[in-house]
Amino acid sequence: MAVQPKKKKSTTKSKSTIKKKPSTKKTTKSKKRKSKKKSYTKRNILIFLALFMMFTFIGFGFYLGQNSDDIASAIKRGDIEGDYTTKQLLEDLSKIKIEHKKEKKVVTVKEKVAPKPMPKGKAEKPKVKQVKKKTIRKTALAYKSHKPRLVIIIDDVSKQKQLNAIKATGLKLTPSIFPPSELSMTSHHLARGLKHYMIHLPMESGSKQFNTQYKTLLTRFDKSQVEARAHELRALFPRAHYVNNHTGSVYTNDENAMSILYQALRKEGFVFIDSRTVGSSKVRKIAHHFRDAYVARDIFIDNIHTIPYIHGQLRKAVKLAKKKGYAIAIGHPHHITMQALASANEILKDVELVYIDRIYKKEK
Repeated sequence: MAVQPKKKKSTTKSKSTIKKKPSTKKTTKSKKRKSKKKSYTKRNILIFLALFMMFTFIGFGFYLGQNSDDIASAIKRGDIEGDYTTKQLLEDLSKIKIEHKKEKKVVTVKEKVAPKPMPKGKAEKPKVKQVKKKTIRKTALAYKSHKPRLVIIIDDVSKQKQLNAIKATGLKLTPSIFPPSELSMTSHHLARGLKHYMIHLPMESGSKQFNTQYKTLLTRFDKSQVEARAHELRALFPRAHYVNNHTGSVYTNDENAMSILYQALRKEGFVFIDSRTVGSSKVRKIAHHFRDAYVARDIFIDNIHTIPYIHGQLRKAVKLAKKKGYAIAIGHPHHITMQALASANEILKDVELVYIDRIYKKEK
């Protein structure tokens, strides 16, 4: 009976020994886990470093590729081996830098010619070549001689009997013939066979009565109307060179209208002689603008229809001719005027009486 309790103690000891064994196993497992974790972290660090180095080399290689494709092309051609040493890399990089510097210095012709794009809002100013102004010679000069010259123009010629009366004086008088009008629709035929004559062109005046004359030029006419009239005059008088105004105090005082007419007549080969029916005529200014000589009437000889008056005006004309070398007088085909001229030989002896084309000539 005393033996049985001892056996129980032995069982308890064995149980305690059995329980203690699993605790040692747990510690070994935890140690193993810790060692595995350390190995994992080391491996992860190595992998990270390997990846970092790999990406670093890839990035460096991309940088080299961006700067130049010479290395890659050289490897493809076989000029450089795939196993690329650091020494070879440095040598090739230095070569690439030198080549890039040379390429920057070389500029093609196209690059030189191509203009740089202008920023928005700033337009490039066109380069204007400075052309030297050519000196324009005068197209016409008033002629002066050693002996004073006098021109006498007879205006308002529209009929053959008037022309006959002019010829009967035996003097070198220049008839100024009306274009076709109510006075004579065939007046232009009077110029046939004449060597020295003019066209007497009706132009707007301050008198409504005069402005009703056939085809009187008015300041309200546009450029095409004026040019058509000038062209018509050339067709009517193919050999004429000179035109003077009939009335025209309003027209010759209008610079714009007179400028249009002057250019139209000039284009048709006519020279305009100013009758100076108004002191404020713009013909002088326009003629000088075209570098033409301004030739105009100096004196009217028959405003009063008496021989003494006409002779007095002729003496004034001679005096003007002596002063400036030439003078231009205007009269009309009145019977009294023709008588006064035919009896004025003593007055005219100190001047040379000439036609209009002997006083006004174009410069060579």
